[in-house]
Amino acid sequence: MTNLSYHLESEDKMTLIRSTAKIKRHLNEKKKGKYATSTENRRLLWEYVIWPLILKHNRSNFSPKEYHKLRDKISIERNIPISKMTGGMISLLVKGILVQDKKCYSVHYKLIPYLRKRVHLDYGTVLREISAKK
Repeated sequence: MTNLSYHLESEDKMTLIRSTAKIKRHLNEKKKGKYATSTENRRLLWEYVIWPLILKHNRSNFSPKEYHKLRDKISIERNIPISKMTGGMISLLVKGILVQDKKCYSVHYKLIPYLRKRVHLDYGTVLREISAKK
């Protein structure tokens, strides 16, 4: 009978150890850092709003009004906060992927060939093209 009670205690201890380990793992999971969050915001905005907007109008620039209209629509459809998209827009401007004139936004000149071919352009390719030295 002592072997049986020892066996049950051992199983209970193992269960307790496993559940404690799961809790510790869950508590140790970190939220994304600020750099990862910025990258995600840029990627979301580029793939859901900016590039589709450029392809839709078939030109390398767009007005703030066109941008706001599509941004609001995507925000509602995909349940993405507008603040997240605004951060992505500012970040794209700082990175040099977008250029702001007085009345419109334009994409980097190295991305125009992709527009002419009407190719889906993901954010990773955008970064490679802009940072490539030719």
